[in-house]
Amino acid sequence: MTETTSTTGRTTRTGTRSRRPRRLATPLLLTTGLCLGALTVAGPARAGQTQERGHGKGKATAAVVDSTRHGGRTLALTFDDGPDPTDTPRLLRVLREHRVKAVFCLWGDHVERHPELVRAIVRGGHTLCNHSLHHDDMGTWTEERIRADLERAGAEIHRAAPGVPIPYFRAPYGSWGKTPEVAASLGMQPLGWRLAVGDWEPPGTDELVRRVVEGVTPGAVVLLHDGGGDRSQTVEAVDRIIPRLRAEGWRFDRPARHG
Repeated sequence: MTETTSTTGRTTRTGTRSRRPRRLATPLLLTTGLCLGALTVAGPARAGQTQERGHGKGKATAAVVDSTRHGGRTLALTFDDGPDPTDTPRLLRVLREHRVKAVFCLWGDHVERHPELVRAIVRGGHTLCNHSLHHDDMGTWTEERIRADLERAGAEIHRAAPGVPIPYFRAPYGSWGKTPEVAASLGMQPLGWRLAVGDWEPPGTDELVRRVVEGVTPGAVVLLHDGGGDRSQTVEAVDRIIPRLRAEGWRFDRPARHG
């Protein structure tokens, strides 16, 4: 699946369960030393039981964050709709080679099918984000219905990686509705973006590189995808974007912890 628009706007996707775009805006590390054994020994947790630990200081708020932790000439890479059995492993290799950590916004149904990839994401030192169970538009949902969905999605993630924090939530399609308040009550900070690259309709690797290099602004959270369709162009673009931006003085950061 794919998504467009700004952090508080509505977004659409192409691919499975797709819709044409309504609007298009131009746009964690885990504790070091975490071992796979810790992932397999700890018992499953409810969605909100470990999230707050992922923030380190303070508590989640209902404000949608779209900036990096340290500001300045920094950006944060975030990837939606995985894990995908083809493109997520390739992306993880690229990020490992360039020593960059990212946020992976996980679709519950995909987590259920590929739990080993969630564990691979964790081993890579990346940060987890709850992207709902079925990738439904929650914009008009009641708080009770939202909570049930986020808790089920969180339970799927924790079955794959028990005890690992899930510090962020991102609403499918950017259709927030009442989700920020519910997510915050479960210890997850709502995570938006400043730059949506438009990789849901693969325009070619060169064009994706251009969109990021020309569109990124200091402190931006960048929205990309590792699932929901063929994301080979995204993986190739990331492999080229990282060294190019570093050569221009950019640093790769994580999203802000709180709004």
